[in-house]
Amino acid sequence: MSSSPPPAPDPILGAGFAAGRTAAVAARLVADVARASSDSWAGAAGACAQATALADRLDALAEADADAFAAALTALATPSAGLEAHMERAAAIPLEIAEAAADVAAAAVLVAERCDGLVRADAAGAAALAAGAARAAAHLVRANLTVTASDPRLQKALRAADDARYSASKALDAGV
Repeated sequence: MSSSPPPAPDPILGAGFAAGRTAAVAARLVADVARASSDSWAGAAGACAQATALADRLDALAEADADAFAAALTALATPSAGLEAHMERAAAIPLEIAEAAADVAAAAVLVAERCDGLVRADAAGAAALAAGAARAAAHLVRANLTVTASDPRLQKALRAADDARYSASKALDAGV
C-alpha cells in the first residue's frame, strides 16, 4: 500500500462568485420570460437581448471574483507589497456585481410589467434573486479590509443593493 498525499483542496470560490452566478441565473430567467412573451409584447426581443448580455457579464464577473478572492486570500496569508492591490480588486469586482445585479432587477421589473401573465411570477422571482445577489455583493464590498464607511465604493454598492431591493419590490407587486 502506497500512501499518496491527499488531493489539494478545491479553491474557495466565495460569496462574490455565488452572487455573480445567482444574478446571472436571474438574468437568464428574465430573458426566458421575455422570450416567452414575444407573441404579446413587441419589446420582448430587446429585453431578452439585454438580459442575456447581463447574464454573460455576470458570469464573467463571477469568475473574476473567484480569481480575485483566491489571490486576496493568498496575499493575506503571505503579506507582500501586492497586498493592497489584491484587496482593491477584491472590493472592485463585488461592486461591479452589485451594480449589474441591480440592472438585472430593473430589467425584471420592466419584463414583469409587460410579460405574459403566465410567467409574470418568474420575472418577479428573478428580481428577488437579483436583489439578494446585489445585497450579498454589497456586503462583500463592506467587508473588504481596505474599505471604510465613507468609501465611495461602499456607497455605490449600497445604493445598487437598495435600487435592486426597490426593483424587486415593484416586480413582486407586478407579479400578484
